[in-house]
Amino acid sequence: MGPPSSSGFYVSRAAALLLAGLAAALLLSLAVLAALYGRCARVAPSELHHGGDQDAAPSPPGEQKESPPTRQSDPTLEPTVTATLGKGRPFGPWDQLRLPRWLVPLHYELELWPRLKPDELSAPALSFTGRVNITVRCAVATARLLLHSLFLDCERAEVRGPLSSGTGDATVGHVPVEDVWFALEMEYMVLELREALQPGSLYELQLSFSGPVYQDKREGLFLNIYMDQGARRALLASQMEPTFARNVFPCFDEPALKATFNITIIHHPSYVALSNMPKLGQSEKEDLSGSKWTVTTFYTTPYMPTYLVAFAVCDYDHVNRTERGKEIRIWARKDAIANGHADFALNITGPTFSFLEDLFNISYPLPKTDVIALPTFDDRAMENWGLLMFDESLLLLQPDDQLTEKKTVISCIVSHEIGHQWFGNLVTMSWWNNIWLNEGFASYFESRVINYFNSKLSRNEIFFSDILHDVLKEDHALVSRAVSMKMENFTETNEINELFDLFTYNKGASMARMLSGFLNENLFISALKSYLETFSYSNAEQDDLWRHFQMAIDDQSQIVLPATIKIIMDSWTHQSGFPVVTLNVSTGIVKQEPFYRENVKNQTLLTHNATWIVPILWIKSGTTQSLVWLDKSSKVFPEMQVSDFDHDWVILNLNMTGYYRVNYDKLGWKKLNQQLEEDPKAIPVIHRLQLIDDAFSLSKNNYIEIETALDLTKYLAEEDEIIVWHAVLVNLVTRDLVFDVNNYDIYPLLKKYLLKRLTSVWNIYSTIIRENVAALQDDYLALISLRKLFETACLLGLEDCLQLSRELFKNWVNHPENEIPYPIRTVILCYGIALGSDKEWNFLLNIYTNNTKEEEKIQLAYAMSCSKDPWILNRYMEYAINTSPFIFNETNIIEIVAASEVGQYVAKEFLVNNWQAVSERYGTQSLVTLLYIIGRSISTDLQIIELQQFFSPMLEEHQRLTVHAKLQTIKNKNLKNKNQSARIAAWLRKNT
Repeated sequence: MGPPSSSGFYVSRAAALLLAGLAAALLLSLAVLAALYGRCARVAPSELHHGGDQDAAPSPPGEQKESPPTRQSDPTLEPTVTATLGKGRPFGPWDQLRLPRWLVPLHYELELWPRLKPDELSAPALSFTGRVNITVRCAVATARLLLHSLFLDCERAEVRGPLSSGTGDATVGHVPVEDVWFALEMEYMVLELREALQPGSLYELQLSFSGPVYQDKREGLFLNIYMDQGARRALLASQMEPTFARNVFPCFDEPALKATFNITIIHHPSYVALSNMPKLGQSEKEDLSGSKWTVTTFYTTPYMPTYLVAFAVCDYDHVNRTERGKEIRIWARKDAIANGHADFALNITGPTFSFLEDLFNISYPLPKTDVIALPTFDDRAMENWGLLMFDESLLLLQPDDQLTEKKTVISCIVSHEIGHQWFGNLVTMSWWNNIWLNEGFASYFESRVINYFNSKLSRNEIFFSDILHDVLKEDHALVSRAVSMKMENFTETNEINELFDLFTYNKGASMARMLSGFLNENLFISALKSYLETFSYSNAEQDDLWRHFQMAIDDQSQIVLPATIKIIMDSWTHQSGFPVVTLNVSTGIVKQEPFYRENVKNQTLLTHNATWIVPILWIKSGTTQSLVWLDKSSKVFPEMQVSDFDHDWVILNLNMTGYYRVNYDKLGWKKLNQQLEEDPKAIPVIHRLQLIDDAFSLSKNNYIEIETALDLTKYLAEEDEIIVWHAVLVNLVTRDLVFDVNNYDIYPLLKKYLLKRLTSVWNIYSTIIRENVAALQDDYLALISLRKLFETACLLGLEDCLQLSRELFKNWVNHPENEIPYPIRTVILCYGIALGSDKEWNFLLNIYTNNTKEEEKIQLAYAMSCSKDPWILNRYMEYAINTSPFIFNETNIIEIVAASEVGQYVAKEFLVNNWQAVSERYGTQSLVTLLYIIGRSISTDLQIIELQQFFSPMLEEHQRLTVHAKLQTIKNKNLKNKNQSARIAAWLRKNT
């Protein structure tokens, strides 16, 4: 699955619990309906096959398709049975998360018939019917069969076998089905048989079923409604990972239970059907009302897990090309194809496949690749074998995207999903506790692919910005989440969904990068090749990966490790958090300790005694040194010593390949400061970035003094790398520090200090914006950093920034075709309003009202809150609560205004007479949110009491009880910040 989107949304724990409760209620309701209406009777096997022609059809090269034998059924042999709930049954295997190993699935014959018609898009509900024959091998004698099924009505069930190994027309017996019931909690369908299946024999489970097509979530089989060529249209697509195949057809829905699939889709003739494999044939079918339907069959898949089964039914166009003899097609809305929006994706997909094929020396095994852009896929992507699916925002490149980071984002996500064709599809983790083997390596190879196609983009800085920075910010010793989880930690299916997080993707990728760092690139790739070849079309555990790395190490003598790969890497993947590695350059002593938020390790209950086996690649005075290992809590490395009287300096963690932060003693930091001030370019960009990021993080969490971090910024007048400036500004120019009313004394000091140093980098990029903005289109690091640079320059009152804002805004107002450059659009819009009058504000409102692009509407909504005129902000809020909700969609204008500097006070006054209208428009919870926004700068108990009294008439009783604790937390945080701010102010006075 695609990496977690940084632009995604987050749900509070309270909201998540509410949603979970609603989901449980829905599950129970649907299960009761299934019990009442879901009848399960025998089905004649002939009904589940699609004629002799299909069974005899040719297979694609390299695929052998076995024709199932023809069988006859006698409907009098067994009684009709009714599907029931398993409520009240004794504890059994249906109460376990994992399937019992009684049956091994070998092959699925799957037919799905969604009832989607282009002229019935307004139907309140859409459903599908389906039939599946599953060939299984019995491993343990059993008269009870368990397989996964959720929200499906079972209509017929039959068990055939033992299957004859002879010719197709041999007589085959059957095993009577006594009962079918559902174990709802673990999402099982249970078949109770009259007699036991025999170990070693093959059987065929034959099931007919029906189920819902989802419209409000992208799980199982779901519907997208969209506009194309001026008309309303619909498509169907599937999302099976991790556990949603069971929502579409009864199956053995675990990643290790791989099988082959013959898939048939019955669909309206105006649509095209896509699946994992190429189309095998088409025929026509007529339903009971006389309507014609198209039956599309597909070639047999390779062995693969159920979560990779995929299909789409759509009215799309496509562009295509051939790469090494295999067709690649990008499917999208007809308008998008006609306008060339899919061309960029098409042009990078084939070469990415070729690059990874050459890297691993393993050919992509399928004969084709379809890539489909879905109108709504929740900012995700999915690596289904042969049918990759993307949210169209992550795949299609429009002309006005040239000055955004979109090209690189699309390249990253496309390379991520293509990386999965080897890591996940060809070799699959045995179970979800090791999902990082899929997602971590797919994420790691993103930067490899990006750097291959654009060598100007540094792999180190890209990896830091896209992957490492975010996970180091969130990870710490008390996170109850290791990269590789123990099986016993899982008791519920929804816990599997929670694994698709920052730790699986970003920390997993960091593990792969660290491994590559302390080995060499050739050895790293060689071990991966061996791993991929050995487990092709199969499954692997984390230990299997370590075994192949150990084999590669044992076959050479240059690299010597302090322990086995398993011991080294298990110290990182089996425990949470990461270490802080501290070097005392005076003594050469290096020690490690777990990283705690705010350095709370002295608290009795917060203990973390484990250590890591830490690879330390390092440089001394610009020269790369030999790898050393910190395999205990502390160790002496005399070669790392420096004297106060020499010019040497030391940086640990070369290229930030190790997953840890680095601290130094006072002399170590002093030597680095001296080097930065004398010749900053002697320290590589990635390490200037590292020093800033590590120092501010360590100071924020009480490992070093804030003054130590601030000292590193003295040299910045000589810094022209915008990515380094970005790291400084996100740490130094924060809302708490600059906008807090308690910190107004800092603003003039910070302004004087930073503007003196900003001039060089500002001149570079303001000149580019004025003279040749197109030069930025391939500079990814600049595109993601420019907004903060411009925002800071204007915030600090740099006259050239304010003047440029006026120029760009005025030019756009007078000539809308002269668009504001995307990276600084939000800043320019904001200052265009802040520096303007109601004339500019009215112009923006008019643009907003007539705009249909959601992202642009959000930008405009925020920009209109930048006004410094209270009466304009008051009018804005009145307009928000009195106009149609559709004007502002879900954007809470009151919260946006309250979050602005002037609006904090205007919004509070506005609530006096309008809180009921606000509550009615946005819900009562919005009032609680507003309380926290308005009270963000409180620092005394008196302020808390005043705020609670003000909001008391607006809140419900249970809300009044919860806000006090939250306000106390805000107060305590502000008091802590106040102390920090005082120290920063003192440092600025001394150094300005």
